[in-house]
Amino acid sequence: MNRFAPWKTVLILLVLIFSVIYALPNLYPDEPSLQISGVNAGISVDDAQLQRVNQYLAEANVAVKSAKLEAGNIVLRFTNSELQLKAKDVLHQQLGDDYLAALNLAATTPQWLRKLGAAPIKLGLDLRGGVHFLLEVDLKSALQQRQGVLLEEVKTQLREQKIRYGQVRAASESSIQIQLRDEKDLIAAQDALNKQLPEYLWTADNAAHTLTLQWSPQQLKQIQDYAIGQNLTTLRNRVNELGVAEALVQRQGANRIVVELPGVQDTAMAKRVLGRTANLEFRLYKSEAALAPAGSEIFPMPKEGRQVALDAQVIVSGDQVIDAQSSYDENNQPQVNITLDSKGGARINRVTREHIGDRMAVLFVEHKTRTVKKGADDQTPAVREKFVDKQVINVATIQSALGSQFRITGLDSPAESSELALMLRAGALAAPMYFVEERTVGPSLGQQNIEDGLKSIVIGFIFVVIFMQIFYKVFGLFANVAVFMNLIVTVAVMSLIPGAVLTLPGMAGMVLTVGMAVDANVLIFERIREELRDGHSPLRAIQMGYDRAFLTIWDSHLTTLIVAFILFAIGNGPVKGFAVTLGIGIMLSLFTAIMVTRALTHLVYERRAKLEKISI
Repeated sequence: MNRFAPWKTVLILLVLIFSVIYALPNLYPDEPSLQISGVNAGISVDDAQLQRVNQYLAEANVAVKSAKLEAGNIVLRFTNSELQLKAKDVLHQQLGDDYLAALNLAATTPQWLRKLGAAPIKLGLDLRGGVHFLLEVDLKSALQQRQGVLLEEVKTQLREQKIRYGQVRAASESSIQIQLRDEKDLIAAQDALNKQLPEYLWTADNAAHTLTLQWSPQQLKQIQDYAIGQNLTTLRNRVNELGVAEALVQRQGANRIVVELPGVQDTAMAKRVLGRTANLEFRLYKSEAALAPAGSEIFPMPKEGRQVALDAQVIVSGDQVIDAQSSYDENNQPQVNITLDSKGGARINRVTREHIGDRMAVLFVEHKTRTVKKGADDQTPAVREKFVDKQVINVATIQSALGSQFRITGLDSPAESSELALMLRAGALAAPMYFVEERTVGPSLGQQNIEDGLKSIVIGFIFVVIFMQIFYKVFGLFANVAVFMNLIVTVAVMSLIPGAVLTLPGMAGMVLTVGMAVDANVLIFERIREELRDGHSPLRAIQMGYDRAFLTIWDSHLTTLIVAFILFAIGNGPVKGFAVTLGIGIMLSLFTAIMVTRALTHLVYERRAKLEKISI
């Protein structure tokens, strides 16, 4: 009658040991921390910076649990979130704009578990919270960028039609003005531009020989919506590059975007990558001069400590980049390999073919904010001021005509090249963005609701255990052990899945799994009782109970698993979280409800030579 193979017992023990090890980190809660890093990958922190940070916090009477360098960042740990927030305010004032003080949650998992790759489940915003960013899109800059494109387009059309004009300039944020030589040119320009650009509003002043182009209200709204939509797409791409699961990126109001990142380990990196509006511009090099020649602009080149004059006309920019990968050149120096779209590749090919032997520069453009004091006295509060930082990072001689693929050198470090490649690869922003708010998010349903929910789950589980114990006696104990093991294995598997995030709906999926596991044992035990009533021996009843209940259990679990797959395929956010935990739990339930209880039954009853009665 001994039908339980020894290898199954060994398998159960191995699964149990494995699950306990990888579920253990969930008993060690994360603690509030601050992560200090440079505002970009080129700025590093060291021991001297760590000592200054400790000094600033000591002077402000902020108690730090621990402070040390980890992976090129300073990580400060605190006993509560109040000290964490106070420390962030102090360091923001003392460190200035070159460093980021990002709110974080530091792991307390023992080192021996970390070496085994064990880590706690990442909790969603509704359970643990996470990092919340509120960014404001500079729609005024979006209009200015579109206006600059339109100015060049109007000039091109006038030149192609051979219409003489005096000046084409921006008349306001939403209009441009064209000065013509005489009334004949005015009429010709109006006819030509009306055909090429019919969507704009045109106003002619015959006396002044001027033609005014203005955006309609519908076009202004379209430009603003495009800027918001493009920035949303770019932010989602950057979040995907960071590998954040179940992140929230959505529009809020007219010009703001909310980004919520649950389970993020490196929040400083997230803030740096999401918030940077870095772009590249490729321009022809003019000269090294204190004054800009006609048709050029002067920009600093910090790496060489000088200023250079570049042509005002941009050849191509970062929004025409379709791929960017970091690598090393023949001298083992970091570089970024760029791939342009067809339009950008054709333009850079034409320009470089005409300027072989000349020099071309790469201009790094970044929109930033800085803290400034508007008054001379110390009582005047500091304010955040927007500014544009433009630096030349590379100047090289054009040896031959370039195509859609080329490389950028002259970068400071591999980290800088990787970060630049990531931002270019994720897509350019249609308009600059600025951080309006950054905070850690508590449970969105309220901490008290979370505690009440967990309490109800525990109470429900206790009632199930008591019910199984009373109604099925020793076999009820087998079922309770199997259900408890099911929870441990589920937690361990969730901890091992990359990117998995546990949310309240996910916990609901775990509770439903407990119900399914108990239901499977009820089917088995009732079948055993039925076989006993039919006069079969206890050992025969056990064997037939497991064999004959299997198909019913298999059908019920399979249909539930199919539903979980459908929910995961068509659902989003919380629905996917529910589907993941339900699917994992259902698959494990087949293992625990059948194999584990059968192993316990074999251990207690089936090893006996003679068995006249069982407790069920």
